[in-house]
Amino acid sequence: MESKQRCAWVPLDKPDYVAYHDDEWGIPVHDDRRLFEMLILEGAQAGLSWYTILRRRDGYRAAFKNFDPAKVARMTDAQLERLLATGDIVRNRLKVFSTRTNARGFLAIQEEYGSFDAYVWSFVGGKPIRRRPKTTKDIPVRTAESDALSKDLKKRGMSFVGSTIIYAYLQATGMVDDHVAGCFKAEG
Repeated sequence: MESKQRCAWVPLDKPDYVAYHDDEWGIPVHDDRRLFEMLILEGAQAGLSWYTILRRRDGYRAAFKNFDPAKVARMTDAQLERLLATGDIVRNRLKVFSTRTNARGFLAIQEEYGSFDAYVWSFVGGKPIRRRPKTTKDIPVRTAESDALSKDLKKRGMSFVGSTIIYAYLQATGMVDDHVAGCFKAEG
């Protein structure tokens, strides 16, 4: 039996969830495609469990062109409608159509800043915010940083980017490291 201690939110009976915690969550991401993927997946998760999205991640990658924002931005209404009928994704019309809108906003930000990475990391001062909450109850659901990023993304016409979703995004992409004290990932 493995002896590593992990954050309490990790269901140890779900190997893909354990791998997500161990290999992704809280690790800084600077690749624009991955930043786009996580922005879309975190928005898709709104109102659902993360595991619901994690189990469908391959379906999202297939449906949304491996999260190439330029290709997603060019998707037609007919292509999006097909995903609502047949895709291995959460079939929520607003979320599916927002993916195209958000891809267009993402591309506009890349054009303005040179990369989405440069833009998004500016909201955390260019380096990860590292916290060591004692328990998961001590982890905030939103912060001044997530409020500011959310407000700016909304101003740019993006959706499913509320402050709570954006805080989860900051955690998922390592802009915020909230591994709890005692978790083996908090030791580094």
